[in-house]
Amino acid sequence: MADRLAQVAGHLTNTYSRGLLAGEVAIITGAAQGIGRSCALLFAKEGAKVVVTDLDEKKAQVVVDEIKSAGGDALAVGGDVAADDFPEKVISATIKSVVLPSPPINHIVNNAGFTYDRMLHTTPDEAFDIIIRVHVRAPFRLIRAAAPHMRIKGNTENRSIINVSSTSGLHGNVGQANYAAAKSAVIGLTKTVCKEWGTFGVRANTVAFGFVQTRLTAPKENGEAIEVNGKKVALGIPTGNRGPNPFAAIPLGRAATPDEAAGGVLFLASPLASFVSGHTLEVTGGAGI
Repeated sequence: MADRLAQVAGHLTNTYSRGLLAGEVAIITGAAQGIGRSCALLFAKEGAKVVVTDLDEKKAQVVVDEIKSAGGDALAVGGDVAADDFPEKVISATIKSVVLPSPPINHIVNNAGFTYDRMLHTTPDEAFDIIIRVHVRAPFRLIRAAAPHMRIKGNTENRSIINVSSTSGLHGNVGQANYAAAKSAVIGLTKTVCKEWGTFGVRANTVAFGFVQTRLTAPKENGEAIEVNGKKVALGIPTGNRGPNPFAAIPLGRAATPDEAAGGVLFLASPLASFVSGHTLEVTGGAGI
């Protein structure tokens, strides 16, 4: 215990100038845009090598190029998080890119996801199943695949799992039975990882976002969509559903930027949260209190 406390204290004092995540390796899914992109850029700025994964590998490479042009280190890995071979593909690429004996994986941020909104009584099985597959099964499988590289006795490096949830998972939401169920389930997954992996020094936390300015909360009329099993799924919120003041329930009176959302994720990954595990951090501007 004394050694662990000394290590944390040393990290906070001796390496802060080099970044909160100096020398660490972080896998971030869905990192080509939105919150994931902001997390990738922020983690890299704080000294981490970032494995930028996304369904669109070309967009992921753009983020990697941006990180490298700023003097950081990153790797792009394309692929569908719901695919059976995705975890092994990402873990293998990460291990191969790290110069040993550096710890191959310090952090996993399970951020990838989308919404497939329908009223409950009109939600088809496929709309329910794919959301569960992407938001619950995919994080579970990636964490499980990383176990041999993170679940190591005596390793005192800063290590964490961060799963992304939502206010929908905390409180439910009209038109989001599938999304709310998935985002609630991932909290239970996180708490279980906390209890099973804590003895190995691995922390596990959830960050629950409220209204963040991304393509998932943009006007649906903008035409943003994602392709799922060959079918286009429209993203965003219909203008008519927003009401006269979409921020009325947010005490801060506005939406968060992706960079503000990323700040909450960085906190949970950093040594500043060295004794925070099993927690759900609400990044909501006060909504839902």
